[in-house]
Amino acid sequence: MRGTLTDQRYVDGFLRPHIGPFLNGLPGANFQEDNARPHTARVAQDFLRHFQTLPWPARSPDLSPVEHVWVQLKRQMPSCHSVHDLELAVQDLWAHLP
Repeated sequence: MRGTLTDQRYVDGFLRPHIGPFLNGLPGANFQEDNARPHTARVAQDFLRHFQTLPWPARSPDLSPVEHVWVQLKRQMPSCHSVHDLELAVQDLWAHLP
């Protein structure tokens, strides 16, 4: 996603078109997200009230395995001078993760 992830963009771009239908197809599934501002916003919480969600304890990035992937990517990230260069670098690093 280009630009800033606002509360409404999170709901309209992720929750409504992707997460909602996915969870509807998994009866009894639980959904968990971290405490990022768009995740805790009222508009996002209102959307998610129809789904079973798990709380996210404060300062607990180790609960999400992808956080460890982000650490690896950041360590290997070259200096980029444009958004295009950044996109290419991230895609290349992602493709070569063990």
